[in-house]
Amino acid sequence: MGTNSQRSDFKPEVDLNRNAPPRSDDDRAMSSVSVKGLKENWQKWSSEHQESQKLNPFSHDTRQTVVVLQRGQDDYGRPQQGSLTEKRGKEAHTHIGREVQKLCEVIRDIGEHGGKGITVEFGKLFEHYVAISNTLVGILLRARKQGLVNFEGEMLWQGKDDHVAITLLE
Repeated sequence: MGTNSQRSDFKPEVDLNRNAPPRSDDDRAMSSVSVKGLKENWQKWSSEHQESQKLNPFSHDTRQTVVVLQRGQDDYGRPQQGSLTEKRGKEAHTHIGREVQKLCEVIRDIGEHGGKGITVEFGKLFEHYVAISNTLVGILLRARKQGLVNFEGEMLWQGKDDHVAITLLE
């Protein structure tokens, strides 16, 4: 094609401010006020950040004002009261509780009544429950921990453990 000066679509750079009127004293004062406001906002953010770093356990700020809980104390290993983490944990706990209830209902529906309670094989339960949720084994482990179901072994594997009996205890 050629150099820029030979191209037909070439436009030289234009200084857009060359025709601007000179700045008045009011304009200069207004810009200094906005810079002053920016400085104050930055200082406010900086102070707030320093205070939040005092509460951050991963911060290298050595002036920690938070009492660090030790093992054995009541709130050790628990989120702060009223925090988003506590809220999410409660929501998750409620969700898992509903999943465990659904699992028990499915076992009641498809299981066989026997002497020990309602029993179903893992393979049959897996085939029915897969349409409800993909977390059957985790929910089974939680239900066993709560004393609602019982089965042999630590973990159940599809295919390998299809004939393991799962008993609903309630």
